Amino acid sequence: MSPPETATVGFDRRELQAILNIYGRMVAQGEWRDYAMDFSPQRAIFSIFRRTGEAAFYRVVKEPKLARKQGAYSVVAQTGLILKRGPDLARVLAVMEKKPVAVV
Repeated sequence: MSPPETATVGFDRRELQAILNIYGRMVAQGEWRDYAMDFSPQRAIFSIFRRTGEAAFYRVVKEPKLARKQGAYSVVAQTGLILKRGPDLARVLAVMEKKPVAVV
């Protein structure tokens, strides 16, 4: 008897478009250079790298089982610190946008 197959969590077209919009802007600014995607039965991860061969600078994580608690989406920094978590992907991704610096 084989073990039951579990569905793999992934990003849908709308979610991937939102992530790639920010990614594309940051690549054009020269901030980011590479990305990777990982999928498992528990979560989907979009990892963003400043340079190829380094640890992921940001990770966008989708965990559907947390949707009713803290929200299915989170942005995790290179250190493992969760920068933002919530049910709305656009609001969670806003934490990765570069803030304009005021020159005084």
